[in-house]
Amino acid sequence: MALYRYVKSEPVVFRPRRRIRGLSFILMTFGGGILIWVSWPILLFTLTSDTTFSKIVAPVEMDTPVSPVALAAGSPETVNPTTANAVDFTNANIWYPTSPQKHVTAKVNTYTVSVPKLKIEDAQVIIGGDDLSEGLVHYGGTGLPGDFGTSVIFGHSTLPQFFSPKNYTSIFSLLPTLKIGDKIDVSYDGVSYRYVVFEMVVVDPSDLSVLEQRFDDSYITLVTCVPPGTYWKRLNVKARLVTL
Repeated sequence: MALYRYVKSEPVVFRPRRRIRGLSFILMTFGGGILIWVSWPILLFTLTSDTTFSKIVAPVEMDTPVSPVALAAGSPETVNPTTANAVDFTNANIWYPTSPQKHVTAKVNTYTVSVPKLKIEDAQVIIGGDDLSEGLVHYGGTGLPGDFGTSVIFGHSTLPQFFSPKNYTSIFSLLPTLKIGDKIDVSYDGVSYRYVVFEMVVVDPSDLSVLEQRFDDSYITLVTCVPPGTYWKRLNVKARLVTL
């Protein structure tokens, strides 16, 4: 007769405590909320842009997009969309590498722009500047405010949740919310000018039509990246000078 007997025990099944299950659910909900919070502005812009913004029928484009690094090195390397986010888009000189800014001599080097609807007041515009984190940039070689021609002004943007009219890295985040008829005020060399928005156009990053000049009147074009928080497209907000 055996003195000992071995009995196989039941397998141990881990059952998380109710507190741990509740914490996991909270973290999953929080993560899902952040994902929706980030993606919603991009999705909304994508769904509404076709009916909200005009389209360019025959854009002026580069034959082959050239990367800023390749342009400087003189090589024919093209832009890789998967690495586009690695490019520093606060540097205005890389926005249009095949049409670089011109060095111009103006009466003043800076002026200010205000957009009442967006609560942007006296934002500094640097003529021929390159750092969009320090101010808006008037693309060198385009028309000056008040003169016949088109002043092209670049501004940085990010997700609209981070918009601040005083922060130049997010100052144009709400630019897509402007409408036809909204006002843009400019103070240049001691003179105040008022422009009224007449067209809003979404174009590809390689589209150079924004730099074209019209000399039948005085215009300004505000430019930023869209959808908000991405570099996929460019929004051109066009405005015409009116009498104060």
